[in-house]
Amino acid sequence: MGTPQFAVASLDALLKAGCDIVAVITAPDKPAGRGQKINQSAVKQYADANGIKTLQPEKLKDPDFLQELEALKADLQVVVAFRMLPEVVWNMPPKGTINLHASLLPQYRGAAPINWAIINGEKESGVTTFFLKHDIDTGDILFTEKVTLTGKETAGDLHDRLMNKGAGLLVKTVKGIESGRYHEHPQEELAEGMELKHAPKLFKTDCLVDFNKPAEQVYNLIRGLSPVPTAYTVLNDKVLKIYNADYEPGEPGIAAGGFVTDNKTKLKFATKDGFISVTDVQLEGKKRMAIEEFLRGNKL
Repeated sequence: MGTPQFAVASLDALLKAGCDIVAVITAPDKPAGRGQKINQSAVKQYADANGIKTLQPEKLKDPDFLQELEALKADLQVVVAFRMLPEVVWNMPPKGTINLHASLLPQYRGAAPINWAIINGEKESGVTTFFLKHDIDTGDILFTEKVTLTGKETAGDLHDRLMNKGAGLLVKTVKGIESGRYHEHPQEELAEGMELKHAPKLFKTDCLVDFNKPAEQVYNLIRGLSPVPTAYTVLNDKVLKIYNADYEPGEPGIAAGGFVTDNKTKLKFATKDGFISVTDVQLEGKKRMAIEEFLRGNKL
């Protein structure tokens, strides 16, 4: 069960490891863009290309879907970047339902773990497999794998690393369940005495840059929102999306939010304790471009 590209890597790894995928459950096809062309999920495209049966229920409690799901007689259900499942679905297979989550649980439960790990300037991240339970991302942990962060990667960079790392961990988990060689670790025990950080869904209000904050904090926000949903500021009454930047600590000498530019290669915004030098931007109504190209067409 999955929808975006992140889930395709896991499906591909399971298939190549010889797992018998009886079906794929993914989001229904939807019209998208100006021409309202029918858009299929990345998982649906992969399943079709590999001759795997696909179910695309609008509602997961639909009796017809539940009947079809039951008829598949799956031993195990695997969830990667899908949606919340009702108990009637996750409790159906004899060996249960497992989920791959892009964080080191119990830290960063929620919809946007990759983004929040970068925004908070974490030094490590990783992937976790666990059995589904009633409350989201709280089930007993099966396996985890860590990755070290450099402090320079974007959410997009980490997404790709964890996508591939998670695919391998999922194969290990499925093989472990198949052979009975696994241990369940309750998250309550692991969370004892730990300050838990959460990863709620991101909204547009989370993406507005506050230049009154320290430069490093602003830098981490920009990295953590790149390439989507993207940090932004307002420049000359227009929204300026910031995809990449560098930060320079030190006394800025101008008010936070003010900017300095040579109108050739540099555009720097002052923060509480330094500058954010933007390198990759998109002005409202324009295409994404490197700062040099942007400044050629926009004298500030």
